[in-house]
Amino acid sequence: MDDITRIRSLQSPSGPVRTVLDTDTANEIDDQFALVWALLSPERLILEAIYAAPFYADWHPGSISPKDGMEKSYKEILKVLSLMDTPVTAPIFKGSTDFLPDHDQPADESDAVQDLIERARQPGLLYVVCIGAITNVASAILQAPDIIDEIVVVWLGSH
Repeated sequence: MDDITRIRSLQSPSGPVRTVLDTDTANEIDDQFALVWALLSPERLILEAIYAAPFYADWHPGSISPKDGMEKSYKEILKVLSLMDTPVTAPIFKGSTDFLPDHDQPADESDAVQDLIERARQPGLLYVVCIGAITNVASAILQAPDIIDEIVVVWLGSH
């Protein structure tokens, strides 16, 4: 992608954008709100998929491992969706069960990573909203570097 196209892709979009949400929903309350907002904002987002992200911190009582955190986030996504009156058509995928082993090595294979790669290769820019550990997104980019020109990553997190 040339610099002009890259700068254009970072401008505020004028209408709804293709979006996936990568979230550690069981970690903190902000993710439940973000998930509901994304689902109730079709005028801004075309939510194509939801990914459960791993989370773990030894100080956090919510998980005992990254895998446990991802599994709990997956269940929390399903719980939030079950409480909504709005029909949800976006598929939900389990993400990586561990963090990146190294900066240039992807985490384990996951349905979320494979789905992200497939969606990024479809026509049209894909916005990847990541509100947890960026493991799924980083793994997808490491596995399929060609997708980097097809996505805009909006990330709120650390690691």
